Amino acid sequence: MEIVIHARKVNLAEDFKAIATEKLKSLSRFNVAIDGIKVEVKHEQNPRFGKSSHEVILTTHGVGPFVRAEGSGFNDVSAFDQAVAAFELQIRKFHEKAKDLNHESVRKPNGRG
Repeated sequence: MEIVIHARKVNLAEDFKAIATEKLKSLSRFNVAIDGIKVEVKHEQNPRFGKSSHEVILTTHGVGPFVRAEGSGFNDVSAFDQAVAAFELQIRKFHEKAKDLNHESVRKPNGRG
Protein backbone atom coordinates (compact mmCIF):
# COMPACT_ATOMS: atom_id res chain seq x y z
CA MET A 1 0.00 0.00 0.00
CA GLU A 2 1.39 3.35 -1.04
CA ILE A 3 0.87 6.24 1.39
CA VAL A 4 1.26 9.79 0.10
CA ILE A 5 1.24 12.66 2.61
CA HIS A 6 0.41 16.01 1.05
CA ALA A 7 0.69 19.18 3.11
CA ARG A 8 0.82 22.58 1.46
CA LYS A 9 2.24 25.54 3.41
CA VAL A 10 2.07 23.44 6.58
CA ASN A 11 4.78 22.54 9.08
CA LEU A 12 4.06 18.98 10.17
CA ALA A 13 5.33 17.48 13.40
CA GLU A 14 8.36 15.24 13.02
CA ASP A 15 6.56 12.13 14.20
CA PHE A 16 3.37 12.71 12.17
CA LYS A 17 4.61 10.77 9.15
CA ALA A 18 5.60 7.77 11.30
CA ILE A 19 2.29 7.79 13.18
CA ALA A 20 0.28 8.09 9.96
CA THR A 21 2.06 5.25 8.15
CA GLU A 22 1.85 2.97 11.21
CA LYS A 23 -1.90 3.47 11.67
CA LEU A 24 -2.71 3.17 7.98
CA LYS A 25 -0.58 0.03 7.56
CA SER A 26 -2.53 -1.58 10.43
CA LEU A 27 -5.72 -1.31 8.31
CA SER A 28 -4.40 -4.08 6.07
CA ARG A 29 -5.85 -6.58 8.57
CA PHE A 30 -9.27 -6.14 6.92
CA ASN A 31 -8.24 -7.84 3.64
CA VAL A 32 -9.67 -5.04 1.50
CA ALA A 33 -7.58 -4.36 -1.60
CA ILE A 34 -6.34 -0.77 -1.41
CA ASP A 35 -3.65 0.37 -3.82
CA GLY A 36 -2.82 3.66 -2.15
CA ILE A 37 -3.99 6.26 0.35
CA LYS A 38 -3.56 10.01 0.04
CA VAL A 39 -3.31 11.95 3.31
CA GLU A 40 -4.03 15.65 2.84
CA VAL A 41 -3.31 18.06 5.70
CA LYS A 42 -4.79 21.56 5.82
CA HIS A 43 -4.47 24.33 8.40
CA GLU A 44 -7.01 27.11 8.75
CA GLN A 45 -5.41 30.49 9.43
CA ASN A 46 -8.59 32.08 10.81
CA PRO A 47 -8.29 32.12 14.63
CA ARG A 48 -12.07 31.75 15.04
CA PHE A 49 -11.84 28.09 14.02
CA GLY A 50 -9.87 27.37 17.21
CA LYS A 51 -10.34 23.71 18.06
CA SER A 52 -10.99 22.66 14.48
CA SER A 53 -8.21 24.61 12.79
CA HIS A 54 -6.41 21.48 11.54
CA GLU A 55 -8.07 19.22 8.97
CA VAL A 56 -6.97 15.84 7.61
CA ILE A 57 -8.56 14.16 4.57
CA LEU A 58 -7.89 10.50 3.74
CA THR A 59 -8.68 9.30 0.22
CA THR A 60 -8.02 5.94 -1.44
CA HIS A 61 -6.92 5.67 -5.04
CA GLY A 62 -6.19 2.86 -7.43
CA VAL A 63 -7.50 -0.67 -6.99
CA GLY A 64 -10.29 -1.30 -4.49
CA PRO A 65 -13.22 0.69 -3.15
CA PHE A 66 -13.23 4.48 -3.10
CA VAL A 67 -13.17 5.66 0.50
CA ARG A 68 -12.92 9.23 1.74
CA ALA A 69 -12.81 10.32 5.37
CA GLU A 70 -12.28 13.69 7.05
CA GLY A 71 -11.26 14.70 10.52
CA SER A 72 -10.64 18.02 12.23
CA GLY A 73 -9.03 18.89 15.53
CA PHE A 74 -6.76 21.24 17.45
CA ASN A 75 -3.60 19.59 16.04
CA ASP A 76 -2.66 17.31 13.17
CA VAL A 77 -2.56 14.09 15.18
CA SER A 78 -6.02 14.55 16.72
CA ALA A 79 -7.49 15.40 13.31
CA PHE A 80 -5.75 12.34 11.83
CA ASP A 81 -7.18 10.12 14.59
CA GLN A 82 -10.72 11.26 13.77
CA ALA A 83 -10.18 10.68 10.07
CA VAL A 84 -8.71 7.20 10.65
CA ALA A 85 -11.67 6.24 12.86
CA ALA A 86 -14.13 7.16 10.08
CA PHE A 87 -11.91 5.51 7.46
CA GLU A 88 -11.66 2.29 9.48
CA LEU A 89 -15.44 2.15 9.86
CA GLN A 90 -15.92 2.30 6.08
CA ILE A 91 -13.18 -0.28 5.43
CA ARG A 92 -14.73 -2.58 8.04
CA LYS A 93 -18.08 -2.36 6.21
CA PHE A 94 -16.44 -3.44 2.94
CA HIS A 95 -14.72 -6.28 4.78
CA GLU A 96 -17.97 -7.51 6.34
CA LYS A 97 -19.80 -7.40 2.99
CA ALA A 98 -17.10 -9.45 1.30
CA LYS A 99 -16.95 -11.91 4.17
CA ASP A 100 -20.69 -12.51 4.45
CA LEU A 101 -21.95 -12.65 0.86
CA ASN A 102 -24.47 -15.43 1.50
CA HIS A 103 -25.86 -13.77 4.64
CA GLU A 104 -26.05 -17.16 6.31
CA SER A 105 -25.30 -15.68 9.71
CA VAL A 106 -28.56 -13.69 9.57
CA ARG A 107 -30.74 -16.72 8.78
CA LYS A 108 -32.20 -18.92 11.47
CA PRO A 109 -30.69 -22.39 11.98
CA ASN A 110 -33.80 -24.24 10.80
CA GLY A 111 -33.57 -22.64 7.34
CA ARG A 112 -36.57 -20.33 7.67
CA GLY A 113 -36.47 -16.62 7.54
